[in-house]
Amino acid sequence: MELEFFDTPQPFLAAAGDLLAADPVLGSVIASVSERTARELADGHDSWAGVGAPFERWWLVVRDDAGEVVSAVMRTAPFKPFPTFSVPMPDDAARALAAALHERGEHLGGANGALPGAEVLARTTAELSGGELLVDKGTRLWEATSVEVPDAPVGRLRLATEDDAELVLAWFTAFHEEADEQAGREPDPTSGEHNTLDSVLVRIREGVEWLWELPDGTVAHLSGAGLPSYGVSRIGPVYTPREHRGRGIASYVVGELTRRGLAAGHRMCLFTDRANPTSNKIYARLGYEPVVDMAEHLVRLPATP
Repeated sequence: MELEFFDTPQPFLAAAGDLLAADPVLGSVIASVSERTARELADGHDSWAGVGAPFERWWLVVRDDAGEVVSAVMRTAPFKPFPTFSVPMPDDAARALAAALHERGEHLGGANGALPGAEVLARTTAELSGGELLVDKGTRLWEATSVEVPDAPVGRLRLATEDDAELVLAWFTAFHEEADEQAGREPDPTSGEHNTLDSVLVRIREGVEWLWELPDGTVAHLSGAGLPSYGVSRIGPVYTPREHRGRGIASYVVGELTRRGLAAGHRMCLFTDRANPTSNKIYARLGYEPVVDMAEHLVRLPATP
């Protein structure tokens, strides 16, 4: 088993491409983030410079004894505790990665992704550092191969424009806070701080943020539908302010964006919080089916005296 680190996305994608292409739904997060970073760097911009992380971001492939790539991991999240994200990873590779990071003095404050590898990585990190392992959130990856789009509510679907950027940024922040509340967790007011006006403008210019507008011009909903990576587009975030909920807007918009994606030949996926029964039921009714359960883990170091 060999761990091969990369400090830029292009050579990583060259090494991990066959693995990501073999199961592009499972690898959609790593693929889409890596491709977006590659586009950013090609444009001469590097948002990581403003993140303030105490380490350089990295990507990693795991090779088996024959040299074949069998897993992929990245540490590129621009928010504390700067967690990793991994596709399914052998337990021995997860333990080896935890040991490698510990040896070079890089504390891993969180490990997200496919189970059980992400949990093994976080647990081993906690054991090596004397820290505490916490399961922060359970997530579920879904895919729709067909979709039942409900009747459209009153209003229209349109792309967000740069004039909407401030609103989109505010709703990104609200989405993170209210997702915790809806799942019965204490809201974390810092959870959306990694979103910036610049990052929102990038997404708007890419044409991936959609809004539902009521006949009087009021904007009542936001949904994202990412650019395809290896033929897969991922829906999210999905946010409706409280005063506009209960009208079927989110169901229709997600269903319609899914229909459009499938019609364009893309595979369509999304994530849900396993603790939020409402969103899980909505997406199941649209035609989404579970692919794999994942989890977000935290590793908290012991308090210093």
